[in-house]
Amino acid sequence: MSSFPRINPTLRGLLILAVIAALIVVLRLEQTLATLLLVARIVFLLAIAYFVYMIWRERREGISMWPARARWVFYGAALVAVADVGVYWYGGAVGYQVRAFIAVLALCGIAMWRTWRDQHTYV
Repeated sequence: MSSFPRINPTLRGLLILAVIAALIVVLRLEQTLATLLLVARIVFLLAIAYFVYMIWRERREGISMWPARARWVFYGAALVAVADVGVYWYGGAVGYQVRAFIAVLALCGIAMWRTWRDQHTYV
């Protein structure tokens, strides 16, 4: 029997990653890896968009009964959040730009949550 299964799981995982990294370097697959990363990024964004669409489709009747101002705030915050993610993804960010990205995303989330909570609070 091999002693590989008895190795600490963390060490075993690091060894597997080291072997994969060595294969990528030896076989000069950096460009292929970069292309796969780009494809995975796009697929991940599409999966998030599909999930958000499914959640919205499930709750759109309730949202349509909200006052106009609440709908504007909710959909406006969602649109700004999507634009924020798109700008971050397209242009990248460094330093203070990352903080601005996170701040805008957090503020959009807070605006959406507060609007949702206000519309579902019964006094």
